[in-house]
Amino acid sequence: MLVGAALSLGAVPAENDLDAFMKQVVARRDDNWKKLQQYIFDEREQLEMRGPNRVPIWGERREYTWYIRDGFFVRSPTKFNGVTIGDAERRTFEAAYLKQAQERDKRAPRGGSATVDGSGGLTIDNGAAAESPETELAQDVGGIIRQNRPPQFISSAYFLRFKFEEGKYALAGRETIDGNEVLRIEYYPARMFSGSDRRRTGKEQSDKDKARDAAFQRMMNKVALVTLWVEPKAHQIVKYTFDNVGFDFLPAQWLVHVSDLKATMTVGQPFPDVWLPTSMELNLAMTVAIGQLDVRYGLEYRDYRVPSVTSKIGIK
Repeated sequence: MLVGAALSLGAVPAENDLDAFMKQVVARRDDNWKKLQQYIFDEREQLEMRGPNRVPIWGERREYTWYIRDGFFVRSPTKFNGVTIGDAERRTFEAAYLKQAQERDKRAPRGGSATVDGSGGLTIDNGAAAESPETELAQDVGGIIRQNRPPQFISSAYFLRFKFEEGKYALAGRETIDGNEVLRIEYYPARMFSGSDRRRTGKEQSDKDKARDAAFQRMMNKVALVTLWVEPKAHQIVKYTFDNVGFDFLPAQWLVHVSDLKATMTVGQPFPDVWLPTSMELNLAMTVAIGQLDVRYGLEYRDYRVPSVTSKIGIK
């Protein structure tokens, strides 16, 4: 039985090799978005809040198309709650988004966004326009990716700044996702939440404030669990979930009680050997005086496509 189990594991890394394996996974995380020099895709963003008995209280849905303009991915709004965005408003949004992306890219260091910290852990640094139907988008040099910093659809998918720590991983086994055999790896962080979130006001924190922040960070790390599903041959994360399993340590429980927080991100292969985000979802449940409130925020990336030499990008 032991021999059979060992043979069935195949390429599963040994426990003492898991840290080295995960370093490769993180280092290759941002390899994919620039593998193709030209592609277009659509995004759907949705936010909703439900009250007691799951009664809808508030919500909205926005739709975008991403394309490459002047060498940068630009997010172009197409619809808001089902209403088509006007051409002038859309172009204004695109111009502002492009300017912001260019300025952000100037501040970004060239090269990968994975860096090794002083303790040997690896840190992930979080570091377009839908045209009207009659407008043609010519794929000239302006349609080739030239930006260095990962665009927003990548940083949104990998919104957690993981500090991968040696010895904090557990290999949970094999699973199959979308026909791909993957490894399920659990990560129990000790330093995911670190550093002060308090804004500086010209004065250093008092010892009391530092102690309070450190205690809060320890408790947040204590209740956090990250589960990753990794395709071992490509060292590619195909899915991860983030769970905070309990918030009983938070103050003011009599006013607001956070009972559940969970985030999920998935990655697919819209093109051969190119892995790109397909969805991200955040769910929050909390209890207030009127009862339980459920908040859901979701991003969906779909219809990845390579444009022809001259393409028409229509609003759907």
